[in-house]
Amino acid sequence: MFQTFGDGADPSTGAQRLGRLRAELARIGVDGFIVPRADEYQGEYVPPSAERLAWLTGFTGSAGLAVVLADEAAVFVDGRYTTQVRRQVDTEAFSPVAIAETKPSVWLQERLTSGMKIGFDPRLHTRSEVQRFEAACRKADAELIALDANPLDAVWDDRPEPPLAEVVLYPEHLAGRSASDKIRALQGVLRDKGAAAAVLTATDSVAWLFNIRGSDIPHTPVTLANALVFADGRPALFVDSRKLTNEVRDALETIADVADPSTLQTRLADLGSAGATVLVDPDQTPEVYVRSVEAAGGTVLENQDPVVPQKAVKTVAEIGGSRAAHQRDGVALVRFLHWLDRQETGFSEIEAVKALETFRSETGALKEISFDTISGAGEHGAIVHYRVTERTDRRIETGELFLIDSGGQYLDGTTDVTRTVPFGAPSDEMKVRFTQVLKGHIQIAMARFPDGTSGAQLDALARIALWRTGHDFDHGTGHGVGAYLSVHEGPQRISKLGHAALKPGMIVSNEPGYYRPDHYGIRIENLVLVTPAAPIPGGEREMLGFETLTLAPIDRRLILPRLLAPAEIAWLDCYHLRVQGALAGSLDPQERAWLIEATRPIVG
Repeated sequence: MFQTFGDGADPSTGAQRLGRLRAELARIGVDGFIVPRADEYQGEYVPPSAERLAWLTGFTGSAGLAVVLADEAAVFVDGRYTTQVRRQVDTEAFSPVAIAETKPSVWLQERLTSGMKIGFDPRLHTRSEVQRFEAACRKADAELIALDANPLDAVWDDRPEPPLAEVVLYPEHLAGRSASDKIRALQGVLRDKGAAAAVLTATDSVAWLFNIRGSDIPHTPVTLANALVFADGRPALFVDSRKLTNEVRDALETIADVADPSTLQTRLADLGSAGATVLVDPDQTPEVYVRSVEAAGGTVLENQDPVVPQKAVKTVAEIGGSRAAHQRDGVALVRFLHWLDRQETGFSEIEAVKALETFRSETGALKEISFDTISGAGEHGAIVHYRVTERTDRRIETGELFLIDSGGQYLDGTTDVTRTVPFGAPSDEMKVRFTQVLKGHIQIAMARFPDGTSGAQLDALARIALWRTGHDFDHGTGHGVGAYLSVHEGPQRISKLGHAALKPGMIVSNEPGYYRPDHYGIRIENLVLVTPAAPIPGGEREMLGFETLTLAPIDRRLILPRLLAPAEIAWLDCYHLRVQGALAGSLDPQERAWLIEATRPIVG
């Protein structure tokens, strides 16, 4: 099993650990400390050795931050985790705060007094984050202090060792471009921007650029490594040599200098001493590296990680690989949904996770899951990023909805799909909400839009049906997806904050939802590929659209056809016909019969 079901953190320890951290802060002479859910690479997932926020507070979500003062502490989370944080954290020790309502810097500023010193670890915060906290401290005549050592690490007695997983080369026929070609293109970008070098700290950027993969962190096939790419000359890859076989080292040394990670700050300081301009992504690069350049006299050019826009537009090989991965994954999904349909109510959330992973493993191609499966029965489905544990595991009962959001990592592609399934007779309310969510999903799938359109401009299409009855969902409609890389990548996303233009070759999720706290959750998710759209008769502009990649039936038992427009019914029938045609030949007779029934046309 790639997924485990331990809690990973115990909320009952929060007060005791908080007390130990406060004692350490008093010892080193600071009045507060900021604890992000981040490591030196600023990725979504971190290794166990970097799970500082979970160790301190009990909160295990993939995004969050704590601020600890001498007499008060708070944990800040976004809309995905407002329910989860209250279940995991000792609220007597830590106050849960919705980040959409109160920014951490604002919360801190309101509690600062003149002369206070707030510490932070400059390896774990980006330039943008630091600037926000610095502004808050200045307004209160307080001081934000970069600490040489992390005080939380000093009291974390049983902290795990950092990972040392082996680096592997990613085949060029799957990448579609050689690492040398990618490096040359990146060097051209740096010259155009007037930068002597760029520091890359995002592990998926490093993996993509050098055509390497790893397994240092759960579910994302990357290695913990940094890189310096120079406008002229060989790049430098900073990676622990213990992760490299002779074969991999020899291959990498044909295109780059391989160096120890401990030397990166020295190399940046050398660039600074030479008066060089170094490009850094202020939303990605840890503050410690930015200060290394500035302190030595160099110039920092703040710009988006230059790998990001190149990585987002998939090559022909990556697109072909994604289609193949989704076909394979679709067979596993149908086999799972068929299995699910034969279960009596009473099966558990963990049993469902194990079954789905087994079906994916039986493809013979599964390398990992792309994230911890969200397996939510009843009220757990309303927790957007619910992670089932042995403590929270529950069985589904008659009349409930079951939401399962999962994905696979295959060598040729990354998948992410959500389906919602009823057990017993769903209520009329459930059917109405499901159909409203489906309408939003279909509107995104059918969208036609001109070049330059952003996800923010499309996001409302997924919500209008819910808005009309006074409902909504508190997460983006879609996120970018990598090619055997991170299941969440930018810059593309369908969201109120998704301002990057959607371009052909980008992959993004389409996943509107609805969540009634303490009752049920609904989400329908497919991955879609941005493509040129067929010409529209009488149209004046060329348009883009989406090709749906995910292949899995959408549960017809929850659909109210009277709420669907004819074009929406036509889309669903065509999609189901495509699913049936693509997958039926790979199923056994019972599974095939089930699929044919599950994908028959809507009668309406």
